Amino acid sequence: MSDETLPEGASGGMHRFGQWISRRIVRLPYRVRIHGTERIPRTGPVVLVANHSSMADGPLLFGMIPRNAVFLIKQEMFRGPLGWFLRRIGQIGVRRGEPDRTPLLAAVRVLRAGGLVGVFPEGTRGDGDVANAQHGAAWLARASEAQVLPVACRGTRRPEGAGRRLLPRIDVLFGEPITLPTGKGRTGLVAATDAVRTELVELIAELDRLVADQDKDYSRGKRA
Repeated sequence: MSDETLPEGASGGMHRFGQWISRRIVRLPYRVRIHGTERIPRTGPVVLVANHSSMADGPLLFGMIPRNAVFLIKQEMFRGPLGWFLRRIGQIGVRRGEPDRTPLLAAVRVLRAGGLVGVFPEGTRGDGDVANAQHGAAWLARASEAQVLPVACRGTRRPEGAGRRLLPRIDVLFGEPITLPTGKGRTGLVAATDAVRTELVELIAELDRLVADQDKDYSRGKRA
């Protein structure tokens, strides 16, 4: 993995250590099933877009990517020792709701160097169904001519009213990389953002069907 695909000030060794922590430690409280990792482009600029329903989404995904992965993370996380660690492993802080192009330009530099940047288009945690999408992911992909890799996650959010869960199951499905429409101006950006949201919504539905089918097969196996 080339360290050129990390932001300025990041350490390739620390980045790899962070991914090791994600794979070996962050996953410990969960039963994780990953589908479609063969669809992840191993080289070239990629904007990874995922639904977002829990703080666990980013740390878990970070360790699933078989290459350097730079995620856009809310600026509030960049405080104290954690902030130092996030910067050293190559993550980029963004201020939600503020017109700050600095982190986006840093992400574009990563992409133009052939890197992968992860974005949660909803901008904040929700139900994980991508009811809306902001323009950042589409803007990054269009500015860098990157492919977009949709990823669907289920199981990280505790259901309303549920107590503490023992080893909750999490399913992650990587979709096929896509190229966004190239229309000009704001109209083109809106169309590209709609394409990102549509891909994610369809992938989430595909994952829900996959999980339901696997659950049925498991139930039949127990009865057999």
